[in-house]
Order: sequence, then C-alpha cells, then structure tokens
Amino acid sequence: QVQLVESGGGLVQPGGSLRLSCAASTSIANIPIMAWYRQAPGKEREVVATIVSTSSTNYIDSVKGRFTISRDNAKNTVYLQMNSLKFEDTAVYYCQATMVLGRTYWGQGTQVTISS
Repeated sequence: QVQLVESGGGLVQPGGSLRLSCAASTSIANIPIMAWYRQAPGKEREVVATIVSTSSTNYIDSVKGRFTISRDNAKNTVYLQMNSLKFEDTAVYYCQATMVLGRTYWGQGTQVTISS
C-alpha cells in the first residue's frame, strides 16, 4: 500500500497562515494526481486543490488566491500553503493520491482550526 502522512495542522488566528505537508512512501513523480481534501464538522468531504504530474493545478473557488498546492518530487512531498485563513477553513485536511486506473490512497488527516 502507498502510505501518505499529513502534517502541519494546528490552531491559527483568522488571517494567519499554515503550510500542510503530505509525505508519500513512493515517488510522487509516478503518481498522476495528488490532491488535498477537507471535511468540516457536519459537512461532506470536498476537494480543495489538485496537482497533476505536469504541475498543473486546480482549486475550489473559495480558496483561490489564498491557497497554493505544490510538489517537491525530491522529497516525495506535496504541500498546501494556506494564507489569509478564515473561520470557514476549519476542517480536517486529507491528502489523496490517485494512481492510474483510478486506485486511490488517503492519509489519516490533519486538523486545521481557525479561531480568535
């Protein structure tokens, strides 16, 4: 199994920043799609950002201009830089890898809490 381990979550005030990391047990250069999802209390899990092997990215509208997904192939790590954080960004954030033929792997999640 491909292992994904998230880190970097925590408590931050509105307007602050966090950088989440997703460390993979295999070369991410061989993974077609990496993504960050989040799930807020009582809400469905939603995709936040995706990055493909060409480094093309996509974002949910609510985070455009504030979040940046990036990839460091040398470290087998995907990042989510989160700036100008808002209360509604509070959620558990999950890393996902999608292989060829649609096989997916998930990390265990990391909690992000925005509070005054």
